[in-house]
Amino acid sequence: MKNFTFLFLMLFALAGFSQNAPIDFEAGGQGANWTWTVFENATNPAVEIIANPDPTGINTSATVAKYTALQAGNPYAGCETMHGADLGSFVLDATNSTVKIMVWKPVISDVGIKFASPTGWSQGELKKANTLTNQWEEITFDFSSFINPPAGEGQLDQFIFFPDFDLAGRTQDNVVYFDNVTFGAGGGSSNEPMVAAPTPTRPAANVISLFSDAYTNVPVDTWKTDWSSAFLEDVNIQGNPTKKYSLLDFVGIETVANPIDATDMTQFHIDVWSANFTFFAVKLVDFGADGAFGGGDDVEHQIDFTTPAQGEWVSLDIPLSDFTGLTTRAHIAQYILVGQPTGANTVFVDNVYFFNDPNSTQDAVGNQNLVNIFPNPVKAGGQVQLSAAAAQLEVYDLTGKLVLSSQNTSAINLENLKNSGVYIVKMQLDNGTVQTNKLLVH
Repeated sequence: MKNFTFLFLMLFALAGFSQNAPIDFEAGGQGANWTWTVFENATNPAVEIIANPDPTGINTSATVAKYTALQAGNPYAGCETMHGADLGSFVLDATNSTVKIMVWKPVISDVGIKFASPTGWSQGELKKANTLTNQWEEITFDFSSFINPPAGEGQLDQFIFFPDFDLAGRTQDNVVYFDNVTFGAGGGSSNEPMVAAPTPTRPAANVISLFSDAYTNVPVDTWKTDWSSAFLEDVNIQGNPTKKYSLLDFVGIETVANPIDATDMTQFHIDVWSANFTFFAVKLVDFGADGAFGGGDDVEHQIDFTTPAQGEWVSLDIPLSDFTGLTTRAHIAQYILVGQPTGANTVFVDNVYFFNDPNSTQDAVGNQNLVNIFPNPVKAGGQVQLSAAAAQLEVYDLTGKLVLSSQNTSAINLENLKNSGVYIVKMQLDNGTVQTNKLLVH
């Protein structure tokens, strides 16, 4: 009987049902009595369990964890739990792939989470920047596309946390508080979009379309060149034709036989959806008057999007002026899409077109903006990209209330901005110039 009980407990553990969660720091809860080891943080000051210094807003817990990210520490400094104890072994599946954590930070920087097995195996961390400072904020991570350790590596049993993953380097010691780590179902998210991309409404006379049901499309030679590193499948989302690129590293799209003259266009638009990309980029290439690649008059430029929103359609309206290396636009013949994690992400694409919006790069008094923001309008909870980094960025509602602030950033994460309406974005650039833009959130 003892052997049977022992075998049952072993099987129960191996099945991944011994996860100790949620992680909080209350008396009798998970986390407070765990072994938290600090790494790569200069002198590695210990994680402290302290009284909540700000028991307001979303977190009224009595006790929380305190981590001090030292200026002398590495960008990837963090803390981790003990193998074989603390977290317990578990299988990452649809029931626990959504991981949430509450953080209180004095700066905007990436927060990272990863899980490891007893051998040290890990697929790597997910990172997402906080959007609020000096107040509690809950950050959500989607691990649904991550895999479990291969046979022989054991089960996941360690939680690793990067509170202030700042590759630019810290300018001071940053105290970060964290609390309430929960594991839940995938939140209904899917690896494929359940709804079609938004239907464009711009006048057809102002559009040159490569791919969209809303317009007459120009001829496209290929939607996947033979030198691409991706798989292409034509699918229908709610009856709407959509391009699906899986195992994407990069894919080339060409209009060599019929190059596009975008001289009179102001922006390039593309709708993308992915459950797991962490990076996306668009490159435009003009083959020049000779119409041939490598003819000596080719020009190109790539626009990068870091940490794009996952599990929703992201509408990108990219000002052509941001493609600074694209000094000519009369013979655009190649379009390259890039995705990360390299060769391990799937991206759905729709509504690929150029359009002319004469007011798109003008501010309220008709002066040329130095930094463009896009997409604009943007969906509530989405992310806005800047065409160049801002040293200081502040977002105000129309009452003058400051709702978001960040430093040294090229993106505005609206994850915690749920109210639609018009907002004012105030940016101070590296050269001291102050610029304001209106942002429409819907």
